[in-house]
Amino acid sequence: MTSEVGTRVRVPKMAELVAAQLRRKIIRGELSEGDALPAEAALMAEFAVSRPTLREAFRVLEAESLISIRRGARGGARVQPPEGNVAAKYAGLVLEYRGATLQDVYDARTVMEAPCAALLADRRTDEDLERLRDAVAEAELLMDDPSAFIRAHMEFHALVVELAGNQTLTVLNGMVRHIIDLANWSHVDLDAGTPENVRANRRGFRAHVKLVELVAARQGEAAERLWRLHLEEAEDYLLRNKSMTTVLDLLG
Repeated sequence: MTSEVGTRVRVPKMAELVAAQLRRKIIRGELSEGDALPAEAALMAEFAVSRPTLREAFRVLEAESLISIRRGARGGARVQPPEGNVAAKYAGLVLEYRGATLQDVYDARTVMEAPCAALLADRRTDEDLERLRDAVAEAELLMDDPSAFIRAHMEFHALVVELAGNQTLTVLNGMVRHIIDLANWSHVDLDAGTPENVRANRRGFRAHVKLVELVAARQGEAAERLWRLHLEEAEDYLLRNKSMTTVLDLLG
């Protein structure tokens, strides 16, 4: 088929159309997490397609991590909700291919995450504040365990973005965090427990405590300034390991 200007238009395959309809039901919540899809015979009748076409549609959705398929007598397709880590892994591949540096990734995190501190301070609820304080208290107990502490540290950063309430920023930040979390773990392996590591952890912890105070006081501009400085200091510390300078060095 060609359009009026002579550009060839590809007609979607029937399997793609079936996948699109099932995808829409999952996204809209008509099919919930863990739900089994109807039997193949029922779906073949509903969409008026053959078994090979239906199974091709299943493969499309499975590749998108929207369903999981168990083979065998008790097998079948079950719904999985869209997960940010799928996009994060693909984004990592794209960044590897483009030769992105780790500094580029850290800079992007600062651009996205620092304003979230202001949004959180402006919008926070008492429940949000309680979650932040609980996270800080938990991290303080883990100060002498570098691996556990860095996990709590990373979870606090994710919590700040989550509680800011912007779903787009949450997804985009999650894609960047997938890479930064790996960089953090690599750094822990290199210098866990060293004086420099201890100083960096304690300085970072103080920034977390101060942020909670600013969020409690609803001081959005001050919260953003503090968080930007904290992120820039973390970037400087983590990029001192010159053995890894690109995303490919880290993920490859």
